[in-house]
Amino acid sequence: MYQAPALDEVTAIGGVITDRKPVDFHALGLAGCIDRLTAPLRREGTEVHWETPHHGLEVSSGCAALLYEAAREALSNAFKYAHAKDVTVRLAAVYHGIRMAVLDNGDGFNKEALATNANPIPAGEPHHGYGLRLMAVAVQGAGGTVVVDSSPGHGTAVTVTLPLE
Repeated sequence: MYQAPALDEVTAIGGVITDRKPVDFHALGLAGCIDRLTAPLRREGTEVHWETPHHGLEVSSGCAALLYEAAREALSNAFKYAHAKDVTVRLAAVYHGIRMAVLDNGDGFNKEALATNANPIPAGEPHHGYGLRLMAVAVQGAGGTVVVDSSPGHGTAVTVTLPLE
């Protein structure tokens, strides 16, 4: 008999969302695996909304793993820094690819500071923005794109588009 995974299997350590169980795209699908990552946000009272296609998408394990890690980074940032009360995760098929967007209504940040390697987080909290930069490098290495749209007081949208192999 199928048993739903316990929410306490997914936790935040130092603000980084971590799943204690191995990722199983075959059993849960990409959306199910990403949904597990929202457990710490839900426990803090954040509303999580999903927008997914009504039909299944055939996604390679490499593409799924990259989208999962990108979602983990975006959701960790929403959890740790944004103080968001509302998060939306979108998965959609696009021309020869797949797009995932994680949108929050949190504090936002200065995205121009991120682009110029300056600190996008207020003074007193150094060394931020590396996770988004590393995500962009990985996604671009796979032939995809990352768009981060944010401004102070207006939330953040992280959109990752990957070609399907």
